Amino acid sequence: MRRRTVLLTIRDLGKQIFTTHEISLASGKSLSVVTQSLNNLVREGAVVKISRGIWAREGGGAVSPYAVIPYLFPRHRAYVSFISALHLYGIIEQIPQITTLASTAHSRVIRTGLGVFHAHHIAPSFFAGFDWYKNSGSFLIAAPEKALVDCLYLSAYKKKAFAHFPELYFPGSFSFKKAREWAGNIHSRSARSYVEKQLEGIERRPEKA
Repeated sequence: MRRRTVLLTIRDLGKQIFTTHEISLASGKSLSVVTQSLNNLVREGAVVKISRGIWAREGGGAVSPYAVIPYLFPRHRAYVSFISALHLYGIIEQIPQITTLASTAHSRVIRTGLGVFHAHHIAPSFFAGFDWYKNSGSFLIAAPEKALVDCLYLSAYKKKAFAHFPELYFPGSFSFKKAREWAGNIHSRSARSYVEKQLEGIERRPEKA
């Protein structure tokens, strides 16, 4: 497969992030041939390898780590939540070192050229409360209230990393009533009780935006 054919196929896709499978389908070439050609383009500086089977075109501007999330879970949906979502909403100032996601898939850590992603399993019955970030359609994110409850939900199941928070700064739009409603949807009675108790303590904190 010639270099020019690969570059033209990438250009015709009109996407900054793409997969080996997409290039293979668009070009009619085998996955092995496409992979070899893309690796050559990486060495030439025309393409960046993000993860296995996932690539980005150079020259299209900085690639957001969040933009790659839909490609990491092609068979499952995943949304940004927990500490990462709270940071994006300005509730937590400290920048997380790992992007935290909620998914119905098994929990796992994914290391990529754009950063490390930790997907935490959420029960299908509790996999809700998210939408597109700023209506952009680029990635899904939990509502602020759901992101906080997701943290407490995990800590209820002995996830120590989510048991304690740094300072929290809640904007005036944040609704503890909504957070309590989400907590009420937790199926496990003991987990629900734990989350409701933690929410009560957080609501009494003096920090506000």
